[in-house]
Amino acid sequence: MKRFFGPVTMADPQVSDAEHELFGGPLRYDMGWSQHEHATLDLTMMSALRSMPTLVGATLRMAWQADRRALLSVGVSEIGQGIAAAAGLLAVNAVMHALLAGNGSAAERLHALLPGLLAAAAIGVINSALSAWSTSRAGRLEPKVERIATTQYLAAAASVELEAIDDPDFRRLVDIAQHGPGSARRMISACVAALNGLISLITTAGVLAVLHPVLLPMLILIAAPRGWGAMRVAQERYVSVMSWIEHVRASRLIGNLLTERTAAQEVRLHAVGDFLLSRYEQMAESAEAEQERLASNKALTEWVASALSGLAMAATYGAMFWLIMDGHMSLAVAGTAVIAVRTGSASLGALVMNINQLHEESLYVRDHGRFLTQAAQRTLPAGGAPVPERVREIVLDQVTYRYPDRDTAALDSVSLTLPMGSVTAVVGENGSGKSTLMKILSGMLLPEAGTLRWGDADLTGLDRSQVFERVSLLTQDFQRWPVTAAMNIRLGRPDHPATDQDLKPSVDYAVAGPVIAKLPDGLRSLLARMFRGAIELSGGEWQKVGLARTHWRSSTSHADGVLIVDEPTSALDPEAEIEAFDRIRRLAAPNRAVVLVTHRMSGVRHADHIYVLNNGHLAEHGTHDELIAARGRYATMFDAQAAQYAPTVTIPNPATPTVSDQV
Repeated sequence: MKRFFGPVTMADPQVSDAEHELFGGPLRYDMGWSQHEHATLDLTMMSALRSMPTLVGATLRMAWQADRRALLSVGVSEIGQGIAAAAGLLAVNAVMHALLAGNGSAAERLHALLPGLLAAAAIGVINSALSAWSTSRAGRLEPKVERIATTQYLAAAASVELEAIDDPDFRRLVDIAQHGPGSARRMISACVAALNGLISLITTAGVLAVLHPVLLPMLILIAAPRGWGAMRVAQERYVSVMSWIEHVRASRLIGNLLTERTAAQEVRLHAVGDFLLSRYEQMAESAEAEQERLASNKALTEWVASALSGLAMAATYGAMFWLIMDGHMSLAVAGTAVIAVRTGSASLGALVMNINQLHEESLYVRDHGRFLTQAAQRTLPAGGAPVPERVREIVLDQVTYRYPDRDTAALDSVSLTLPMGSVTAVVGENGSGKSTLMKILSGMLLPEAGTLRWGDADLTGLDRSQVFERVSLLTQDFQRWPVTAAMNIRLGRPDHPATDQDLKPSVDYAVAGPVIAKLPDGLRSLLARMFRGAIELSGGEWQKVGLARTHWRSSTSHADGVLIVDEPTSALDPEAEIEAFDRIRRLAAPNRAVVLVTHRMSGVRHADHIYVLNNGHLAEHGTHDELIAARGRYATMFDAQAAQYAPTVTIPNPATPTVSDQV
């Protein structure tokens, strides 16, 4: 009994060796529901009925926002269909009375039932017309609702603080919430079907109550087991989907790795393809076992529900037989009652299934709403004080920052000053905190302690959108947008219109002219191998496009700001690297400070000031000459790289006779 009527729990997962080998253990989300808004998942029929207004409210509000005329049309047509269904049953009842209870010859009785037949036919035509109208308007409404829900999802995801994107729990919520827009769309059709079923059920139940009151509770007994079974299956499916979402994402990741262009060489040369394919098959088999378990449970649950519904149907017909034999019901009424019971049980069964679908889809819509709520709590704040037009310097004062999932601080009491017109270098080993420092400098992360000031204004009180307007960013892994070459440059400041001629100074500045010249359509060439007729650039060519994008953004801003350049020359040859560093340094202007983050020590020796980070702390700072003279961490790093370019001294082998020995 507990198997069927107890709470749904996740089955012990079958964990493949591939999951242990590739990911260190099972990729299952703990469904303890400790943090889930709807922890109990009470999917009983009564709870579903009680929660119906809440379930459909958010979706109907989106539908009202999308196309209120279409929504009203659907409602009117569904009400019309319900009325037509009731009228159809009354017409059937008239036919039954004329056929079974009438007096006279067979011809006279057939003549008497003709009006009822004509009425039933007319009602059927009207009902089909209303159904077609409802289908047309719902089809117009569904994609609009999905578009609104998707726009809400994407807008929320794009506007949260960077810290939220780095939070694993929030990332999981982002993954779950992506199912919400599709579920919102499907809820429209489910709402239409549920409204249709509800109205039909009310009208049918009214007719049954008039025919004989005892038939009404019997109708409910027929449909209740099917409703329980459908909701039980929905609950098990939802728990499974939520538990296996990371497993599905990992399987998709393996599939992508086998087809991605960036991994193509190692897939072939290192025989990674066969290895990953075998692991993919193992993980797919684990997922198949879960699907088989769900299918078996569904079959058993639906069999139990059908058996209970069949017993209720037999009891209903038994009650009707007793009423006929006892003289409480005529054959004409019994014939209408049989049709009404079958129609009503079908309507109630469909209603239960539709409520079940609404409830199941609403679980994903709830996750969508929960994501929007949490995203709103973690979104970048709007408004604030304007950033001063003229800023003499940007100052970090004793800044500390710790990531939510880390025990140690990524930055600990770091201070630095960026005067306008200067070139400041930040160096350090991997993991020293350079990238975190750049995120704070750009305003993408807020200091946990300490302050970041633009002139005399504290960052926390400024309009962050205005801060972002003043920041230009060029990183080693800058985004390679799958759009045209011109748009790749324009996206440095996309709201600023530009022609190819407008972009030419940026192209020339980055020495990207030869790159653009060899493209089949110049700046109009599509830079994305995934599309037919597109072309792909090499790493060094992409970095020139990235530098052109940075120049375009910087050249279209006239207020004081900062240019952050993080490992910009990793894909360039030595000659191009020297030229790129020189051009980057020249981007410093009276209204712009340049921050250069790199491992290439040759590129920082001409910086106005150098800051050295070590394990999140500021180890030392000064000019190149000062730091070399101090013989600290910077001098050690510089000497280690310089030694790689020192002339190689060949030491003679003592065992090899020299010319003098031979003489």
